[in-house]
Amino acid sequence: MKAIVQDRYGAPEVLEFRGVDKPVAGPYDLLERVHASAVNARDWHIMRGDPYLVRVMSPSVFRWSGPKMRIRGCDFAGRVESVGSAVTRFRPGDDVYGDVGAPDGAFAEYLSAPEELVAAKPENVSFEQAAAVPVAGNTALMGVRDAGRSSQGSTSSSTAAQAALGPSQFRSLKPSGRR
Repeated sequence: MKAIVQDRYGAPEVLEFRGVDKPVAGPYDLLERVHASAVNARDWHIMRGDPYLVRVMSPSVFRWSGPKMRIRGCDFAGRVESVGSAVTRFRPGDDVYGDVGAPDGAFAEYLSAPEELVAAKPENVSFEQAAAVPVAGNTALMGVRDAGRSSQGSTSSSTAAQAALGPSQFRSLKPSGRR
């Protein structure tokens, strides 16, 4: 399969489009064919390896000379190809979106992601729209709910919140009593 690969830290020129081994799903993972992935600030920081202090503080993601996982990207949307033996919520052919997790790997034709980081893609949402939700939507949700100190029964600007969060994340505020 083809992927965008990085062997050392640096500017975008360190990224290469080349062949790599296709991932294999573990018992709790899904193997997905990627239809869309999104770029966000997390990808930029890992590509550059900055700030330098994170190379020491996050050994699961960073090595001193280059990232531990060579394929960038964490947000994706795609179709399930196969599932691990312990996966219960999905089956091959399901359209999904999610976050690959700490190792990255979404800028590739295929990826393997833990079941708990994946959700069913709503039918009325494109692959491209779904891929843009995980990190950016979660960041916006934390801003509205946590940093904005939104609490049960509080009212916020629905239009602004829905624009920032997207429909699926915005709806998640409703069950918690936020408006």
